[in-house]
Amino acid sequence: MTLEEGALIEPTAVAVHITRQAAIKPGDSVVVFGAGPVGLLCCAVAKAYGAAKIVTVDINDERLAFALKYAATTSFKSARVSAEENARNLVSDCGLGSGADVIIDASGAEPCIQTAIHALRMGGTYVQGGMGAPDITFPIMALCTKELKVHGSFRYGPGDYSTAVNLVASNRISIKELVTGKVKFEEAEKAFADVKAGRGIKVLIEGPAE
Repeated sequence: MTLEEGALIEPTAVAVHITRQAAIKPGDSVVVFGAGPVGLLCCAVAKAYGAAKIVTVDINDERLAFALKYAATTSFKSARVSAEENARNLVSDCGLGSGADVIIDASGAEPCIQTAIHALRMGGTYVQGGMGAPDITFPIMALCTKELKVHGSFRYGPGDYSTAVNLVASNRISIKELVTGKVKFEEAEKAFADVKAGRGIKVLIEGPAE
C-alpha cells in the first residue's frame, strides 16, 4: 500500500462502518445519496460486498459522472420536486422494482433523507451516515408502514480500519482515483477552499520539505 492510499484509509473506514450497518448481501440493490468522498467509498465497498446494483444520487453532474466511472452502476440526479415524486422517479428510472434493498445517505441533506425513505422497498434498510441539520422533518408514516430497518452510523468502530486496509491491499477496492489533486504544504489553504467549493474529490497535501 502506498502512502497516498494510506492517507485515504480513514474515510474508507468510515464507509466500511456505514456499509456494515447496512448488512449488504450479494445481489442487493444499494442506493447511495451523496457523491462526495464517503458516498463514493460506500459505493466501492458495496460493490466489494457483492451488491448487484449501485445507484449514486447527487445534484452535481460532474460527481455523478465520476461515480459511474468509479463504482456505481447507474446514477440519478435529484430534482426540485417533492420527496415522494423524486422517490418514484428514482425507483422507476433506475429499475429498482418495488424499491431499493438498502439506501445509505452520505449527504445529510433533508430532501435526500426524505426521498430515501420513500424509495426503499418493504422491510428495506436505511443507514444515515451524513450529518447536516440537527433536526429535520422525517417521514415517520412511511418508516412505520414499510417496517423499515433504520440505523445511524458515526465514524468507525473496532475492526473497521483493518477491514479498510484489507480491502485496499487486496485490490477489492481502489482508492487512488479519489485523489483529484495534489498541492504543496504551503498551498494547503487553497486546497481546503477548493474542496469546500466542490472542486475535486480529495486533494492530497504534501508534507513540508525537510
